[in-house]
Amino acid sequence: MLRWLIGGGREPQGLAETIGEEQTQNPYTELLVLKAHHDIVRFLVQLDNYRFASAGDDGIVVVWNAQTGEKLLELSGHTQKITAMTTFPSLEACEEKKQLILTASADRTRLDVWLSGGNDLCVWNQKLDLLCKTHHLSDTGISALIEIPNNCVVAAVGKELIIFKLIAPTEGALEWDILEVKRLLDHRDNILSLVNVNDLSFVSGSHVGELIIWDILDWTVQACEHNFWDPSPQLDTQQEIKLCHKPNDISIHHFTWDEENVFAAVGRGLYVYNLQMKCVIACQKTAHDSSVLHVAKLPNRQLISCSEDGSVRIWELREKQQLAAEPVPTGFFNMWGFGRVNKQASQPVKKQQENATSCSLELIGDLIGHSSSVGMFLYFEDHGLVTCSADHLIILWKNGERESGLRSLKLFQKLEENGDLYLTV
Repeated sequence: MLRWLIGGGREPQGLAETIGEEQTQNPYTELLVLKAHHDIVRFLVQLDNYRFASAGDDGIVVVWNAQTGEKLLELSGHTQKITAMTTFPSLEACEEKKQLILTASADRTRLDVWLSGGNDLCVWNQKLDLLCKTHHLSDTGISALIEIPNNCVVAAVGKELIIFKLIAPTEGALEWDILEVKRLLDHRDNILSLVNVNDLSFVSGSHVGELIIWDILDWTVQACEHNFWDPSPQLDTQQEIKLCHKPNDISIHHFTWDEENVFAAVGRGLYVYNLQMKCVIACQKTAHDSSVLHVAKLPNRQLISCSEDGSVRIWELREKQQLAAEPVPTGFFNMWGFGRVNKQASQPVKKQQENATSCSLELIGDLIGHSSSVGMFLYFEDHGLVTCSADHLIILWKNGERESGLRSLKLFQKLEENGDLYLTV
């Protein structure tokens, strides 16, 4: 049902779980292929309830209609690839309450884009007028950008996190300015993931599996974890839930969260950590045949992930009766104090888990369409999923049942308008 061959297609090749052709629980049975880019498409940003922007190695930003797949706008100007993209709201000090557009350029030129990362960090208004920009940061370039309070942004540049503060015009200073406030140097390798967790903290993850939680206001380290892929074997005789061992399988590419769980993409696997039970409640150690690049929470306890192998998969977190006490894993998320410190300390937690429920990640959908690595995706409640790939394509995945209903409704409306449909009571 979903075995479309677009630009070569993809077939499962490794040890990852597979699913049959009849995916009865997968609603995304229709797709639209969007073509505008001429190189790898790496980034997607949701602008509102029906628009999104895409960017990648061709240096252009394209704005799309998520409902129809129509290309609304193309912004060009970069001579090198775009390495990050995000949005930034207007400041309270600004007279016009409009959204600002930040961009970063590797070519150090004026760029008409929404948000991108390179060697410079630029601030633009809605008219795409350059307000201010930083100087050349490094040859590494900005790999990720997030907004934090007090008109600040955090930029991941190689091993460093750089805090910038955006200064709005005042009576004494009529020009916009962007200032470097602080550099956070706690990571030992390049930073791959950077996200806000809540109103109190943000999290960064590195290529060698370092995970650091930062205070969002004073930028101090709240907790950190190193070498979480190598839990201590002497703490208990029961088998620990081990994440990964190979160097290529320990990178934290992405993570997300909800009120109950933290979802981590580590190597080729997916891990669900329950904050109340203080343990990993579900995992798929080989969720994909290659590294998982992006993960997000969907409604109805569902999770979506994409990988370097070109696959996009939908998972459902299901509860199952726990027959025996589950060990509390050490390492990974131990920085919150949730892991077991010693065997004696773990006994109360074990007793609490004896009658508890654990969960499993069940594969319910495999979206076959891309022929190369899928970097990320967006979820629109009313318009479906959007994925981008190294095959230069963007695919808009639609709920087949919903789209069929909308087409039928439009047909009946058209027939009624033309007088070809007579309704009787």
